[in-house]
Amino acid sequence: MAVSAHTAAPRSLHGQRVFGRALTYTALVLLGALFALPFLWLLSTSLKSPQQLFRLPPEWIPNPVMWANYPRALTAIPFFLYLQNTLYIAFFNVIATVISCSLAAYGFARIEWPGRNALFVVLLGTLMIPSSVIQIPQFLIFRDLGWIGTTNPLTWPAFFGNAFFIFLLRQFYLTIPQELSAAAKIDGASELQIYWQIMLPLARPALAVVALFTFMNNWNDFVGPLIYLGDRNQYTLAIGLYGFLSRVKTEWGPLMAAATVMVAPIIVLFFFTQRTFIQGITLTGIKG
Repeated sequence: MAVSAHTAAPRSLHGQRVFGRALTYTALVLLGALFALPFLWLLSTSLKSPQQLFRLPPEWIPNPVMWANYPRALTAIPFFLYLQNTLYIAFFNVIATVISCSLAAYGFARIEWPGRNALFVVLLGTLMIPSSVIQIPQFLIFRDLGWIGTTNPLTWPAFFGNAFFIFLLRQFYLTIPQELSAAAKIDGASELQIYWQIMLPLARPALAVVALFTFMNNWNDFVGPLIYLGDRNQYTLAIGLYGFLSRVKTEWGPLMAAATVMVAPIIVLFFFTQRTFIQGITLTGIKG
């Protein structure tokens, strides 16, 4: 009886673990399906005719399927010109943000200098300032620089860093042992060499998070291009999609098709970088 009791206990514990894991996976699948509903509705709407769009109850599966919405979406506006403009702004910001934020974070995390912690607190304080508060002062500065009507306000400010990304990278740098930097200094390496040859390779997961967030923010940015871009040849995709809206008639099918094409690269990008993205988030320490 004792032997059977001892063997039954591990089996019961194993059964509880299996049940708990199955319950967890079920909950995750249901939540994933819930979060996927807007995209699935977007995809469904992009394949509907105007008569199907406002039927009640709503139809999830279009019948007939209007594949013509996609060619219409790519030809009704200069889609590929807007795509080129969007990619230019997004990749420029990715490069500039990664360079500026990684350098600033290295200074806050690995170099001792007077007032470092106080200035870092001030930097964190800027995160509480709403972006709408600084829109008018920024506009006046860019106007005085003669940048209104160009892409400069959407690109060059990225070289001045981003407070959240600096904080993120600083916390990641703090998880890297100081002994690596000390050994490099003994070998005669400068701070810039340590930053470039040691810190950046080890911080690839966190840098990938910064790059992905920056790309997504600029890819989806609507307000910035709306304020600063005046020439239609400079429009980004977010502004270009507005061309489908009209006071007389809105082409919802092509609009949703263009939105689907715009969203697809973000989904594909996250799909291929999700492991690095999750690693960058989970490995970011909380050391102060």
